[in-house]
Amino acid sequence: MKKEFHSLLFVALSALLAACSTTKFVPEGSYLLDEVRIHTDNKEVKPSSLSMYVRQKPNSKWFSLLKTQLYVYNWSGRDSTRWINRTLRRIGDAPVIYNEEETRRSSEEMKKAVQNIGYMGANVEYISRIKKKKLQLTYRVRTGKPYVVRSLKFDIPDEKIRSYMLRDSASTHLSNGMTFDINLLDKERQRITNMLLQYGYYKFNKEYLTYTADTVQGTYKVDLTLHLALYRPQANQPHRPHPQYTIEGVSFITDYNMLQSSTLGSMEINDSIHYRGIPIYYKDRLFLRPKVLFNNLRITSHALYNEQEVQRTYANYGRLPVLKYTNIRFFETQRGDSALLNAYVMLTRNKHQSISFELEGTNSAGDLGAAASVSYQNRNVFKGSETFLIKLRGAYEAVSGLQSSNGQDNYTELGAETSIHFPRFLFPFLSNNLRRRIRATTEFGLQYNYQLRPEFSRIVASASWSYRWGLQRQRSQHRIDLLDVNYLYMPWIDPDFQNKYLNNEHNYILQYNYKDRLIVRAGYSYTYNSRGQSPLGNTVTGNSYTLRFNIESAGNVLYLFSKMAHAGRNANGEYTLLSIPYAQYVKGDIDFAKNIVIDNRNSIAFHVAGGIAIPYGNASLIPFEKRYFSGGANSVRGWSVRSLGPGSFAGDGNFLNQSGDIKLDLSIEYRTRLFWKFRGALFVDAGNIWTLRDYADQEGGKFKLNSFYKEIAVAYGLGLRLDLDFFILRFDGGMKALNPVYKSGKERYPLLHPRFKRDFAFHFAVGYPF
Repeated sequence: MKKEFHSLLFVALSALLAACSTTKFVPEGSYLLDEVRIHTDNKEVKPSSLSMYVRQKPNSKWFSLLKTQLYVYNWSGRDSTRWINRTLRRIGDAPVIYNEEETRRSSEEMKKAVQNIGYMGANVEYISRIKKKKLQLTYRVRTGKPYVVRSLKFDIPDEKIRSYMLRDSASTHLSNGMTFDINLLDKERQRITNMLLQYGYYKFNKEYLTYTADTVQGTYKVDLTLHLALYRPQANQPHRPHPQYTIEGVSFITDYNMLQSSTLGSMEINDSIHYRGIPIYYKDRLFLRPKVLFNNLRITSHALYNEQEVQRTYANYGRLPVLKYTNIRFFETQRGDSALLNAYVMLTRNKHQSISFELEGTNSAGDLGAAASVSYQNRNVFKGSETFLIKLRGAYEAVSGLQSSNGQDNYTELGAETSIHFPRFLFPFLSNNLRRRIRATTEFGLQYNYQLRPEFSRIVASASWSYRWGLQRQRSQHRIDLLDVNYLYMPWIDPDFQNKYLNNEHNYILQYNYKDRLIVRAGYSYTYNSRGQSPLGNTVTGNSYTLRFNIESAGNVLYLFSKMAHAGRNANGEYTLLSIPYAQYVKGDIDFAKNIVIDNRNSIAFHVAGGIAIPYGNASLIPFEKRYFSGGANSVRGWSVRSLGPGSFAGDGNFLNQSGDIKLDLSIEYRTRLFWKFRGALFVDAGNIWTLRDYADQEGGKFKLNSFYKEIAVAYGLGLRLDLDFFILRFDGGMKALNPVYKSGKERYPLLHPRFKRDFAFHFAVGYPF
């Protein structure tokens, strides 16, 4: 403890010494911008909403406390030719020198922003306070009274557009008595534009919509009028109603080269066919079936132009892995009084086949090993953009401390998996029109895995049939596992291991999980991400949240058939299928994470997750693969992986016993940008797992409503992350704060009585914990 205390004292003294020289590189007559504050006299106008208009901000702080990068910069000497000084300056941040002109422009932009939300008499002033060579800047915002719309009128000379607007009037953002908010007025212009683009107004844009606002003298009332400008094809032609465009025809052009001119005459076309009246032009050979092209098309001939259907067409072709780019071009024609559009869907193909190799190192509790895999992928196996994947994997690991009666002392794994992904909804007895409207993808998969350890050999085989809804860039994702069959087969178990662990009648968990088992399950999962698709490495992307929900059940149909057939039970009282007992359970999980941005360098993330798995009917225990574990890089980080719980159970060296039927995880993490691509974090985690029943080998593990909260473990720690944009390397160090194994005493509260060797856990992972 003395060494740790001295280390902390050294860090604190270093920071204090650095703080004494924050103005080292501030020129004479200039000032370091030390702090910026915004004060408003109106609760409706929050300072946080105006901070984006501040053009000059102080040097950034780590964890909103220490200007570490400014300190690092100030550690450098004045001789810029020395490499150490250049390095320190590159890592650190130069001092922000106060600029009066930037402050004036910031106050003007802030004033304009407040006026735009209805406070036309708003005023912004700035006050500076100087202490030595540091300057504290305060913006004082006085909003005044808001202007309110007294009357609302519409000047719409185009009768057809007027009728569309009246039909959609319930969706308007405008109303009598509303605050005169410029942002809402512009939002209404865009809403009307989007609505008209669905009714054939191909050339319409929001610039045709304008407002006039007359203020009533001596009051804060506004008479507002929305105007629509008529269409004028050319400057020398008279105004007329806006044209509505009809789709005259749709054509496909495959093998489109993005580097070539987009004019139709320059495209390389050798041949064509017609499918359901739609011409398909191609070069040499058509690589997609015509039916696939037609089923993903949402643009309809002889119908009004609809921008929404155009975007759906883009989305549909974007789901096809065989396509690299999609470009839809429209060409205008005029026939009499009719405005017509000819649509050309231009498709650029992707590479059809690929082979990849992977090598990885493994470390399981100190046992080192290696694994390798080879994959083959075909993105157009049946000319319908079906993705076929086959993967072979092998792994070897040196296992210490175990000896087998057959001379096998290491771990060997061989595996194969194959899957085929259809970018459409496949289900028997459904019409083609119905399948076309359902925007789902279908996936079938097979897996085989053989494991040979000193204690046993195991074969795991599985087959799956699932559906997915939602693209990656969409906020909502759905998945239905219609059928997932897993078969666990134990061809050999070491006699010594059998006698020592499995023949013990008290160790029911071990016995259950080292027997042949069949799991036939179905499930549904839902994921919602409020920001949609975003770069993995973008730590601060604005306030956002993610919700995940999953429910699955197994064995119900088989149990019903067993009951109806009056099937017999085995010696353990279980129904079987082909002499293999099957699992029966229901399991539900929910996971919520929220990110709150403090500023452009700091944010706070919260995480709450829970789950419960209930065995019933043909099973009294959840299969090992479906049980919950606690501790590790994505759980309570003061404990190593799978070493916490259940409840107050202290563990007995057998990781199977440290599993449960109920799980709770709570986390809060303060994240900050450090320098270059490094990020830092302070975190507090809490949680545990519990069992639903009393098991002899998991003493203290059962969930009890009146005492479970006393068994919630707590940990705290520091994290360092390397953000490489396409993935993140994470290093977390956690310390135990409250250990539920102990009911009282020093050992229960490691926060007050820490011992580094006993209470510290280090974790390395890829990606954020939540």
